[in-house]
Amino acid sequence: MSPDPNVAIVIPNFNGKHHIDPCMASLDAVDYPKEQLRVVFVDNGSVDGSIEHLRSRFPRVQVQENGENLGFSAACNLGARLASNCKILIFLNNDMRVEPSFVRELIAPILEGNAACSAARILSWDGKSVDYAGSAMAFHGIGRQSGHGDDAGSKLTNTPGPTLFACGGAMAIEREVFEDAGGFDEDFFAYYEDADFGWRLWVLGHQVLYIPSAVCYHHHSATAKTFPQERIRLLQVRNPILTILKNYGDEHVEGVLAAALLLAIRRGIDVGGIDIDSFRIERTKSRPTGGVREVLVRAQRRLERKISIPRNSIADFVAIADVGELLPKILAKRRTIQKRRKRGDEAIFPLFRDPFWIVEPGGAYQQLQRTVEEFFHLRAIFGEPRSGSSSAAPKPLS
Repeated sequence: MSPDPNVAIVIPNFNGKHHIDPCMASLDAVDYPKEQLRVVFVDNGSVDGSIEHLRSRFPRVQVQENGENLGFSAACNLGARLASNCKILIFLNNDMRVEPSFVRELIAPILEGNAACSAARILSWDGKSVDYAGSAMAFHGIGRQSGHGDDAGSKLTNTPGPTLFACGGAMAIEREVFEDAGGFDEDFFAYYEDADFGWRLWVLGHQVLYIPSAVCYHHHSATAKTFPQERIRLLQVRNPILTILKNYGDEHVEGVLAAALLLAIRRGIDVGGIDIDSFRIERTKSRPTGGVREVLVRAQRRLERKISIPRNSIADFVAIADVGELLPKILAKRRTIQKRRKRGDEAIFPLFRDPFWIVEPGGAYQQLQRTVEEFFHLRAIFGEPRSGSSSAAPKPLS
């Protein structure tokens, strides 16, 4: 591979016109030969004038117009296919700006043969705090950004090293490796496609490295805020379960899946504030029968047949139903991945960092997690987490 190979920066966009100028201006200033750097802008059916603005202000950018929102995964995969003459792909969120050295620093470990994929250091837009400084994951598939919210000068977040997955909003990868590994899973649509992909890379024998010298700045969750919260939550509940279905080895997947489903149902109950006791027959009180009183009791029961449940809670249960709908496709993908496995679970588990962190702080949820950990022997397969389990709720990926 030449010292300065052809690099394509793939940027998915959905109604992000207001992000274009700072993002593109920063890319124009990167320290990399312009003739060997392509920018592929994949638009997912924007209606805010994004394409017109981009073409008028930055005509050298290659634009792919999609007539609808295909999701983050499909947009990135399409951009990768359009960059078939490039050695390296960089995926970048539209709400990012980068340092001039960003490209060179991010692709360096790939050129040196130290990794197939590299992850950038993502800071808040003002550069004061950390957004992403490596990854971590709970055993049930919910990933998070290490160092999120820490001071940007933190020594820990300035330390390079292996990480389970790169944030899909600022990562580089050899194009041939990306294609050979299957790209981002388009059934995910958005969210956790990067966690799934990074884990898959390790399973297939590749390495992912966190490179803190590759610095960019992020408007956190800028696109996500434009969608109803329950639609984002559905993806954030469903996709971690799909991730564990695909990537755990045969000896562990069944127990982890059962534990993950039990915990997901509990989170749905808790977020909705659902009164579980009101459904229990043993809580039913004896009442006199006959006459007007019985008529009133029956009328009250008819009124109680429907209860109000927040949409976020319902989203959790729809997400679990989605897992069932997608199960045949996901199991087919699982078979392909497991057939090509080159690295066992035990070699990958340390990259989870703290597999037993508690997602929800509630006492009932914590007790359930401890119970499933014991019953399904999860601590036996992971060993004690290096940093110790936590009852805090670290920032989930976005």
